[in-house]
Parts: sequence; structure tokens; C-alpha cells
Amino acid sequence: MKIVLDDKIPYIREKLALLADEVVALRGAEITADDVRDADALIVRTRTRCDEHLLNGSKVQFVATATIGFDHIDTDYMQRAGIAWTNCPGCNADSVAQYLECSLLLLECKKGFQLQGATIGIVGCGHVGSRVKAVAERLGMHVLVCDPPLGCADFVSLEVIEREADVITFHVPLSREGEHATWHLADDAFFHRLSHVPYIINTSRGEVVDNDALLKALREGRVRDAVIDVWENEPQLNLELLDRVFIGTPHIAGYSADGKVNADNMVISALCHHFKLPHPGMIVAPQLPVDFSFTGNPLELYNPFQDSENLKNNPEKFEFLRNHYPLRREKYTP
Repeated sequence: MKIVLDDKIPYIREKLALLADEVVALRGAEITADDVRDADALIVRTRTRCDEHLLNGSKVQFVATATIGFDHIDTDYMQRAGIAWTNCPGCNADSVAQYLECSLLLLECKKGFQLQGATIGIVGCGHVGSRVKAVAERLGMHVLVCDPPLGCADFVSLEVIEREADVITFHVPLSREGEHATWHLADDAFFHRLSHVPYIINTSRGEVVDNDALLKALREGRVRDAVIDVWENEPQLNLELLDRVFIGTPHIAGYSADGKVNADNMVISALCHHFKLPHPGMIVAPQLPVDFSFTGNPLELYNPFQDSENLKNNPEKFEFLRNHYPLRREKYTP
């Protein structure tokens, strides 16, 4: 069996080598039809568009993306072609929740924003949004949740969040059609409806927030500030928006080692199930350095301001910063 792998998926190659005769690791954005023509399986991230152009005429019968999102996979084509595919729902939900918690703490300590008693509006309450809800409640915030597809009785409309929230954070998949489409969910009209001059946070998909409209809202004082991890037209960023936001990071909110290992293990389990292979054993995240000191402050484990400074100082290195991300753990275990 031959597997083609995005070369920036960490920790997984040793286990794959136990399953396949050949593992070929390539830069995700550069994987071509020729590369996968004789492959049996393809393991990717968001930078590889998996569609007819890439897969037609290949031997590929299984595609896995080591990510929660799967808008880079043409699922209709997969069904027509009889190619099995899987994503990794919830794999990095705790990692994104860590990013949110630390960003909120930074808003408090650097911007003077009082978290206790403030109202946060969470748009999307799936794997990630539900974790963020728990974080916000632990910080003493009043939580409003909007998720029409889930339809829970205690959820509110987006209009209520627009009217009452001091912080609005997005945790929805990207969809362009249908009753609950999320493309440009936060558009110019959305920003004009805001009542509380809130902070805006987006860690879902760049296109969920109209970046030009957000920049305009910041200029006009309709938004107090923003924390943006995902961008329209990545890696080509709106540099003025990057410069203006409080925290701007290179699509790494879910990049803890724990989240990556979760995705690896989910991919391997799905691969073994599809090809009826014996499982090679679970991958374990690497430990923090032995000299790491932790007093209990979450910002000691992760400070998104450092990622933001790196990107603001080197916006042309967006992909490099993602692909060479340092070790980050969600919890400290001595």
C-alpha cells in the first residue's frame, strides 16, 4: 500500500510506516494528480484541495484530512467516485478553547476588559463552541449561544447576540448555501446592527467574517477590537487589518500538540478500519522541556500574543509560521 501524506502533519509517519509499503510526504499545497496517481490513500490538511482534478484516474480509495473542517474536500465528487473520506471532528476543540481562554485573559490584563459579568456571544456550539462555553462560564462570563441548526431551547438568535454581547466569537463551519449559510455571516450589515461595540473573535474559517467589513467596523468604532486567527485569502492577508487587530495569528488556534495527536490517532483508526489493518498503537504527544516552570497561570502554557507578534512582524511568513509551529501543550504534566 502507498500513502501520500502532507509533510507538515507531525508525529504520524512512524505509525504509517508500520501500515504501508511506501509513505510519500509532500508539501500539502503542492500535491498533484501525478503524485497520487498510484496511491491508495491520501492524508492531508486544509491546503490540499481534494476534488476531481486531483483524484480522477488515481488509485486513491481513501482520503483523510487531519482537521475538523472539510470544505477543501469535494464531498459530492467523493461520493460519485466511490472514494471514502473522513475528517477529525473535535480533534483540536480543546486547543481552540485554550486559545480563546488565553485571548480573553489577555483582553483583561492588557486592555482592561473585565471578564467577570461580561456577556459573550458564542456563534456555533458544536465540538469547539461547547468547550468555549465551558471556558467562558469558568471565567465568570454571562454566556449567550446561537446555533440555529442545533435548535436547543436555551439558545438565542443572532440578533440577541448582536444586541447584548460584549464579545462575539465564531465557531461555525464554512457553508455558502442553504438556510444556515455562514459565508460572510459577519458582514457589513451585521457590524451595523451591533449595539455594545464588542470585541470580535474568529477562529472558525476566514470567510465567515467579511474581512473588509471588519476593518471598516474597526475604523468606524463599531467594533472595540478583534482577535483573528483565520483570514480571507490565506496566506495573502489584509495587512491593514492584521496591523489593527489586538491579536492576529496564522491559523494556529488548534495547533496544540494534543490536538495534532488527536487528529493523527483519528486518522490512523479510520485508515485501519477502511483497509482492515491491525492498529499500530496510539501516538502520544511529546512532553514539555524538563526545565519548564508552571505556576498555574494559563498564559504560561500558551500566550497567543507571541504568535501575534511573530505574524505582525513577518506577515510574509504566514505559511512558514504555521508549518514550523513550536511545541504547545494544553496541560502541564510534570
